[in-house]
Amino acid sequence: MWLFRFLLLLGIAFPAYPQDWPNKTVKFVSPYPPGGSVDPLARLLAAKLTDSLKQQFIVENRTGASGIIGTDYVAKSAPDGYTWCFIFDTHSVHQALNPKLPFDPIKDFAPVMIVGTAPMAVTTAASKPYKTFADVVAAAKAKPDTLGIGNVGNGSLGHLASILLNQAAGIKLVAIPYKGGGPLSTDVMGGQIDFAMASTAAQASHVKSGKMRALALTGEKRSHTMPEVPTLAELGYKWEPAYAFWGILAPAGTPKPIIDKLAAAARDAVHSPATAARLQHDGVDIGGSTPEAFAALIAKEIVQWRELAQSARITLD
Repeated sequence: MWLFRFLLLLGIAFPAYPQDWPNKTVKFVSPYPPGGSVDPLARLLAAKLTDSLKQQFIVENRTGASGIIGTDYVAKSAPDGYTWCFIFDTHSVHQALNPKLPFDPIKDFAPVMIVGTAPMAVTTAASKPYKTFADVVAAAKAKPDTLGIGNVGNGSLGHLASILLNQAAGIKLVAIPYKGGGPLSTDVMGGQIDFAMASTAAQASHVKSGKMRALALTGEKRSHTMPEVPTLAELGYKWEPAYAFWGILAPAGTPKPIIDKLAAAARDAVHSPATAARLQHDGVDIGGSTPEAFAALIAKEIVQWRELAQSARITLD
């Protein structure tokens, strides 16, 4: 007993245990600004976890550098179960294009769960003249290097997919980075940029409202959210399916019982009828994986995108 009290006096922290966790406010760090797909999904899940685990879950936006700033903050946070990162697919794409990351996407994190997945969509403003993807190709070939296609930042999946789109279609759209899905969608709808390459989850509401037009999808099959929109493969292009994904990471060293407890609660949350309906309405295919399955996906994606970036000689320059 005296040793325990002595260590407490020294300020040595003891790891939380699942029966005690959570006993104070829990923080989800969203590395992207409000208005895109990451922030609303994080807030939806935080609200459900607040109800089920009887402790406050809050979302804190730490934005910048295509998600690197917020993700790095979590990597360097205490592994006590009170700071988590709500990530986007950019987490696995970063290493393909940015070898100087301040964190290791695998070693510095403990995967928790895939919340959901979605294909990317090529979209334009409803006011623009492009009715089909063939119109995009024709315009881009007529005016090479003049039409812009936005993404949520250099090193994002949208960035990489846009460059691969140029190669597949034999066109030269200019990839333009934004600080998040919100600013990107605003400029597309306003006509300040010609096209966007972003997830169906980030753009579904704008397409349904009639402010945007979706022209092609990057998935293996058509999306339940945009069933009228063809895939690039369906249009005859040589195309490897590309999907956005959202998930939860913990700092490396977070006790596994706590990770398993959050994973179980989050899995129940995304499969609850109301949340599942909301996710599907917003263009997200429901996840709910185990921590081990999420770890395998991240490792696979890093290899896949690194190989594609190297073979296509894609860099951030």
